Amino acid sequence: MATRDEIADAIAGMAIFVDLARPQLIGVASRFEEAFFPQDSRVLRQGLTGSGFYVILDGEADVVADGQKLATLARGDFFGEVSVLLGEPPTADIVATRPLRCIVLGGPAVEAFLVDHPRVMFRMLQAQARRLRNANRRLTANQ
Repeated sequence: MATRDEIADAIAGMAIFVDLARPQLIGVASRFEEAFFPQDSRVLRQGLTGSGFYVILDGEADVVADGQKLATLARGDFFGEVSVLLGEPPTADIVATRPLRCIVLGGPAVEAFLVDHPRVMFRMLQAQARRLRNANRRLTANQ
């Protein structure tokens, strides 16, 4: 298990946390738990209750919906937030394709965390907008 300082160092350069000063990064590291998932394990399961907001520190995972691979996530990417924010089951599986090390914030704590860190919320919203734009482009290209 990494120390708070090590986690703060690991997340310092990530796009979602780029606007945070060192004391805020330490605060983030204190609120999140570290989690490990072996290769081929499912972190989230499509249609089941979402459990938290995950940020990848190391490793890779595939996003798989209805048996179709939609994307690959790596260091600095995050997942689980839509399920937590909407209170709905995940719309895709997240499957570790390499050993995966994440930090995770439990669902009930996500809203307070985002309210306390509006720049993180803004970066999350930007990432969601990019995901939506890319999904729309894929749909348009397939028509």
